[in-house]
Amino acid sequence: MEKRISFWHRVINLIAPEACMVCGCRLGIDETVLCTPCNLHLPRTLFASDPYNNVMARRFWGRIPIERAAALFFYEAGSEVSHIIHNLKYYNHPEVGATMGHMAAEEMMPQGFFEEIDMIVPVPLERKHQRKRGYNQSVEIARGVSESTGLPVVTNAVERVSFHGSQTQKSVAQRMENVKDAFRLTGKVDLSNRHILVVDDIVTSGATVCACVQPMLDTPGLKVSVLSLGVVR
Repeated sequence: MEKRISFWHRVINLIAPEACMVCGCRLGIDETVLCTPCNLHLPRTLFASDPYNNVMARRFWGRIPIERAAALFFYEAGSEVSHIIHNLKYYNHPEVGATMGHMAAEEMMPQGFFEEIDMIVPVPLERKHQRKRGYNQSVEIARGVSESTGLPVVTNAVERVSFHGSQTQKSVAQRMENVKDAFRLTGKVDLSNRHILVVDDIVTSGATVCACVQPMLDTPGLKVSVLSLGVVR
């Protein structure tokens, strides 16, 4: 898809050029977040070509029923992918989420990853945590996916009712305990006979996604797929 570049975007880029979030070099007029060389060598998973049986999908087996699962990149602490996601989460760059969500959707649509999905459900943040950050990074990613696919983003189907700190330094067992009973259905959206796409920024153990989906499991006819920007190998 050809990207249209407005006159004002060109002016702003001339006065205050954006920098690549990986290498720091000046972005070209038609580049956003990443320069083309950095984008091309980031470690893509290619899971959309086999969304039923991959490292990420298997992480959910026996825990929650999954239709498809895919991540755009492999994630490793201190890596180039981590720089992108840290800018999104901790340095007030919500626009990164939309850009990367759009990128994920554009790369996965040819494999049919989004076929028969009805809506996108971003993993919610606890309200106090979201107010402090100013936005939910998963919602921003979902918006980018929505712009490319046309799927609606539903943010009021499930809510997070507790937050006990970051999952980053916790073991798998500690991650599971940390998010146990952390989510609940709001009752505002009928998910019956719907195929939802749960969107998160990073999947490590899968504990957060599992906890988010858990309250939905008694919903008749519900199908669940999962999409993230990054997944830990």
